[in-house]
Amino acid sequence: MILDLLGAATLAAWIYLLAFRGGFWRIESSQPLPAPTPPLPAVVAVIPARNEADVVGQAIGSLAAQDYGGEFHIVLVDDSSSDGTADAARAAAGAGSLTVVRAAPLADGWTGKLWAVSQGVAVAERRAPEFLLLTDADITHPPGNLNDLVARAERDGLDLVSYMARLRCRSVAERALMPAFVFFFFLLYPPAWILDPRRAAAGAAGGCMLVRREALARIGGIGAIRGAWIDDCALAAAIKRGGRKVWLGVSEHTRSLRGYASFGAAGGMISRSAFTQLHHSAWMLAAAVAGLLLTYAAPPALALAATGTARWLGAAAWLTMAFCYWPAVRFFSRPAYEAAGLPLVALFYLGATVHSTWQWWRGAGAEWKGRSQPVSASRGAAGASRVR
Repeated sequence: MILDLLGAATLAAWIYLLAFRGGFWRIESSQPLPAPTPPLPAVVAVIPARNEADVVGQAIGSLAAQDYGGEFHIVLVDDSSSDGTADAARAAAGAGSLTVVRAAPLADGWTGKLWAVSQGVAVAERRAPEFLLLTDADITHPPGNLNDLVARAERDGLDLVSYMARLRCRSVAERALMPAFVFFFFLLYPPAWILDPRRAAAGAAGGCMLVRREALARIGGIGAIRGAWIDDCALAAAIKRGGRKVWLGVSEHTRSLRGYASFGAAGGMISRSAFTQLHHSAWMLAAAVAGLLLTYAAPPALALAATGTARWLGAAAWLTMAFCYWPAVRFFSRPAYEAAGLPLVALFYLGATVHSTWQWWRGAGAEWKGRSQPVSASRGAAGASRVR
């Protein structure tokens, strides 16, 4: 009887996620829009970079190759790099319009990335652009990306337009974990709910965010989220709370160059912000562990080890889970049968979350590009990174 109730509960959970969670699982690349009609608004891209010489050239080169018909400039903030990041950026820009800024020493209360971004925004504002493209040194953009982002913003009156870049999916660890990363992100932040002004849900992908300069100024600029470790979602939440419109999509051609050769490296990336996502709450951690075990571990356990009704309920829940996960697997060009392996992947993410909690409780702060922030400072900034 208890196993029957467990099976019914886990199947009900997946029916809810399938039917009532904003269709988060429908992961597919957004179709590009026609180029916007001239005159086109001015755009400045802002890129924080710290020891990114191995990838920044490709990122800058892709921005310099944009076929955008309006005024476009690139600002790179070199945050005390020791590997020739600035020189690699200048070489890749060629005749493109690039300004390299040397970051000032990290100010109190700021995360390293946002401190660098804020200085880039300050330089960009001298050109009075209508839009800022906030992107990363490990993201490449197809030639029409800026046209598409501006077209979406102008057509639908959006104040923040963001693309989830296609993550690298080459190593064994990447093939196992990256589809789930996107799946879990959209589970937390369903794009349909992000766009819906009636819902508080707000999220963005920091690798590619086009934001109206005026909307950013209205929330107090980057300083409004200065201590946020999940900075992209914190920015989206702040803009949406101000009554502005936010949109998040998926781009097959906007790509991340960041690689994770091992499960340890990928786990470190997941662990870095997992406990922050739970607002550093032990109660939320307990609820997350219970929810993950019920939703992801119970279905295959019942299907393989139980009997009678409980087995069939578990199997139905597992099948529904695989159905929901399949679009993410397909987006990364992985075989359909890998969708059935989501329970194992979920347990890995659970382990990374527990590791994140342990790191926090033992006093290890978060870090950006090797620069750690003491946990006391991170705790003081935790409220800034809270999003719903």
